[in-house]
Amino acid sequence: MSSDSSETFVVEIPPLTGVHAEPFSFGKMVRQMKFFGPAAVVASLSLGAGETIMATGLGSWSEYKLLWLLLLSVLVRGVFVTYLIGRYTAITGQGIGYRLVMLPGPRGWLLLAILTAEVGLLSMGLTTIAKPCGNLITYLLFDMLPEGWTFGLWENIWTTVLMAAAMLFSLLVSYRALERQQIVICGIVVVGTVIAGLLVQPDLQKLITGVVSFGVMPEVPQWAPTAARDEYVLVLVTIFGYVGGSLSGYLAYSNWVGLSGWGLNSHKQINQIRDLSGKSSRVDYLPEDPDQARRMRILLSSLRWDVGMGAVVLFVVTAAFLTAGAAVLYPRQQAIGNNAWELLTKQAGIWAEIHDVLVPVYYLAVAAAMWGTLACIPEAITRVSHSFMCAIWPRFVSFPRRRLHMLIVGWFFLTSLIWIWTGLTFNLLTQIAAFLTANLGLSVVCICVVYFNWTLPALYRPRWWMTLGGVLSAIILLLSAAGGAVGLSRKLLVAFS
Repeated sequence: MSSDSSETFVVEIPPLTGVHAEPFSFGKMVRQMKFFGPAAVVASLSLGAGETIMATGLGSWSEYKLLWLLLLSVLVRGVFVTYLIGRYTAITGQGIGYRLVMLPGPRGWLLLAILTAEVGLLSMGLTTIAKPCGNLITYLLFDMLPEGWTFGLWENIWTTVLMAAAMLFSLLVSYRALERQQIVICGIVVVGTVIAGLLVQPDLQKLITGVVSFGVMPEVPQWAPTAARDEYVLVLVTIFGYVGGSLSGYLAYSNWVGLSGWGLNSHKQINQIRDLSGKSSRVDYLPEDPDQARRMRILLSSLRWDVGMGAVVLFVVTAAFLTAGAAVLYPRQQAIGNNAWELLTKQAGIWAEIHDVLVPVYYLAVAAAMWGTLACIPEAITRVSHSFMCAIWPRFVSFPRRRLHMLIVGWFFLTSLIWIWTGLTFNLLTQIAAFLTANLGLSVVCICVVYFNWTLPALYRPRWWMTLGGVLSAIILLLSAAGGAVGLSRKLLVAFS
């Protein structure tokens, strides 16, 4: 880092080393796959309710016709939002929270709004993941459990135990250990679901048609779940919101990019650079040198590989579960959705139709997906919360992140007990969470990161098509949020009228 006479600092872009310095080759491509890590954690945040439950339920009554909706969600969230958030941090060295805090208005107003929604509502999302697992455990063990207690009571007990175990586990592992765990989990889920998806012998022509038929809204059959018939748009925007996970995972991705040392974050003086970036919304410390800008674009390949592989995992798993519902449940007119807590249990029948040996394989894949989501969310929200609080109140940096993690875990566990034991429906919990965080909150963040990337020096701005994709993603997220708002309003008016 150097200074000129006008006291404007200019940062030297880190040199190309390791795989970045190698010429193109097949071996280089294989080695670049090792960059997959932060996006694996983001993907695992959604390999719970979004993929294993909602996708199969969707396929059970819409067949393959809405596969385009899942692909659209992956493109919007898993590609454009994730990449633009990570890209800004990789190029500037600045966490996204430290830039959001500079928005006009009271300091940190948007950060506080996001934290309030995420911390307040994420236990709803955790419950929608843990309770189907509690239902599954109860189903498998019910004959061996002491008599006298109902199935529903045991379901709540096992859900509580599972939630406690996941929250405790999240306190015992570091981010690096969690990242390695999630890579393994992604591998298990992808391999398991792809094999099972092929064994159900899907209709490939209908599958391909469903992928490319953007905007097609099929009629809802009479035997579909009540929610699909009466709350069509609300159901679709909720599923769209859940595929790809919650807002906290995308915001935490910025921190994980920094921890991975990608782009400018590998600079020897990164701490000084971050201090500099926190003093102004202008990023005027990047060199106006085409050669150095080209070097930065090469360094961004680690980010591109990570985001790309994460998006592939999301779509493959989502498509495989929808395919299972479309190929096995749809022909039987066996749509499942009115009691989604039982969906994991009933999904096992799909694989039993092929061969009984696939049932334990299915249970393993589902358990891995669910556990990965439950274990990752506390880490994600802790990093986001600590980063945001430090951005708002710099003195908060002295508050131990470990202590904050313990407080958040305790809060999640206690509030989840309310949702577990009060009997709120799966649909209501997912619809509220999807509207406020997955659609509305993410749309605001998407608008911001598109703008932030576009205000970078000209040599460091994204390609025009990436900017266009970001703008379209923000519009789609806003439309989804609007659909959720209208649907929830109508639902609540009917409920209280």
